[in-house]
Amino acid sequence: MEQERSAQDFAQDARTIVLRKLNFAARTRSELARDLAAAHIPDLIAGQVLDRYVEVGLIDDAALAELWVTSRQRTKGSTRSVLKHELRKKGVSDLDAEAALALISDDDEYERARRLIASKLRATSRLAPKVRSRRLMGVLLRRGYPPNLANAVITEALGECE
Repeated sequence: MEQERSAQDFAQDARTIVLRKLNFAARTRSELARDLAAAHIPDLIAGQVLDRYVEVGLIDDAALAELWVTSRQRTKGSTRSVLKHELRKKGVSDLDAEAALALISDDDEYERARRLIASKLRATSRLAPKVRSRRLMGVLLRRGYPPNLANAVITEALGECE
């Protein structure tokens, strides 16, 4: 009888933890599983609770991945490679990550890079041409843009300035 009560207590604790975490922000199943493990909830009980919340739609890794990708690409200008790494860290499956990343086209990345550079052109206008190019390149490379795309965007933007 004590073991059954204990299992029920663990299940109630797991539900409380998951709902509290989800109330604060959307999370992946993997992130919630780590939270439950940190709270010493047995794996079997944690799995059952998480399965139930996936079943009722409170945990949806695919939807979270899509939201993450569109938000981070729009606000931070993150590239697909950076976003893929972030999704992997969050525990999103490769299949869900690829589906979400498919929302960003090459043209989207190119346009976002152009906007980033356009916002930095004025701040670098007094720099020597080579220094200016190098600084602008750093802006794009730090965000994960490939060197060939970064170079094309910078060359185009500087050509328009002259």
